[in-house]
Amino acid sequence: MTIDTRSLGFGSGERAIFAADPWSSRGRLFPEGGSLTRSEFQRDRDRIVHTTAFRRLKHKTQVFIGVDGDHYRTRLTHTIEVAQIARALARALKVDEDLAEGVALVHDFGHTPFGHTGEDALDEMLKPYGGFDHNAQSLRIVTKLERRYADFDGLNLTWESLEGLVKHNGPMMTKAGEGIKGPVPQPILDYCEIHDLELASFASLEAQVAAIADDIAYNTHDIDDGLRSGFLTLDMLEDVPFLAGMMREVRDRYPNLEPSRFAHEIMRRQITHMVEDVIGVAQERLAKLKPQRAEDIRGADQAVATFSTEMAETDRQIKRMLFSRIYHHPDIMRIRAGAADIVCDLFRAYMVAPQEMQSHYWVSQMPDLSEAARARHVGDYLAGMTDTYAVKAHQRLFDRTPELR
Repeated sequence: MTIDTRSLGFGSGERAIFAADPWSSRGRLFPEGGSLTRSEFQRDRDRIVHTTAFRRLKHKTQVFIGVDGDHYRTRLTHTIEVAQIARALARALKVDEDLAEGVALVHDFGHTPFGHTGEDALDEMLKPYGGFDHNAQSLRIVTKLERRYADFDGLNLTWESLEGLVKHNGPMMTKAGEGIKGPVPQPILDYCEIHDLELASFASLEAQVAAIADDIAYNTHDIDDGLRSGFLTLDMLEDVPFLAGMMREVRDRYPNLEPSRFAHEIMRRQITHMVEDVIGVAQERLAKLKPQRAEDIRGADQAVATFSTEMAETDRQIKRMLFSRIYHHPDIMRIRAGAADIVCDLFRAYMVAPQEMQSHYWVSQMPDLSEAARARHVGDYLAGMTDTYAVKAHQRLFDRTPELR
């Protein structure tokens, strides 16, 4: 059966003139033919969803270790929530929803087991060899480590998706080539030697909405999970004026609401207010910038999709509360210490005996590699682990494994 491509919508509605255009993409590192039924950004999104790295997010920690309960967010559920908010923002601003969703879905691929604790521990182990950065690891996964296609390693994503992955939080270096937040991770610099992602400019508006969607999602669901765990109470939320105002609103409208529904009513209002704030700021900045193409967004002197001054202060207040009440709580810190020990123990063990990395495709070549190259492969192997796999690997190699609860 033949397909009349002229009647296909490719999931696209009206796009703004400054939206990234999938029909004028800068292309892929390895040229490929187009699809009859999907745009280039739809193909990127689909490739991301079908990866091993995406499935592993199911058993990777967001804040609470999986053994704490079935209803806490994992990296996967967090990623899905980020993608939903990113699509809503992209639709409101009339930019490409598929590109925004793809960047949201791939943004956490490089995270280690046990959340930021695992990343900090692995970075410490890899310090003599260039360190570890989860964003750079995400790039390694989609350009090198995923082994699915006959013609290339990685996913061969479009330039726009890779740019969004690497720069969704803003430019990484100055026009003079200096790192803005310290040295640019070497894997990113190495890739840019063969496929320049223009690290001194902003990313597309699609990538920017994915980045701010990440902030909105975890601010909200970390409060929700904190209330579920007992580390947060509703009284503690009163310390943030923004949250206190929404609590008064909910109490006035629903005076006898049960606690679980009360908490949800606060969370949904929080997301709505933050999304609407970002849309309002973006509309104001677009009106001033008057971009005529996507490159005008990249060349702007500030991000377009961001919080207002007032909402940015609320964001800081929420983060301070989360750090003091949850992330740095003594019980959480004790669990984090055990998780860090697991990562460090495994790194040392695999450096001495790389054959213990039973499923790593490079294991037969490891003895012939330099120490630095061996360390990077050990880092790749560890970063790819889920929480459950890391615990089982530690139990197999060591007599005692820290209890993560």
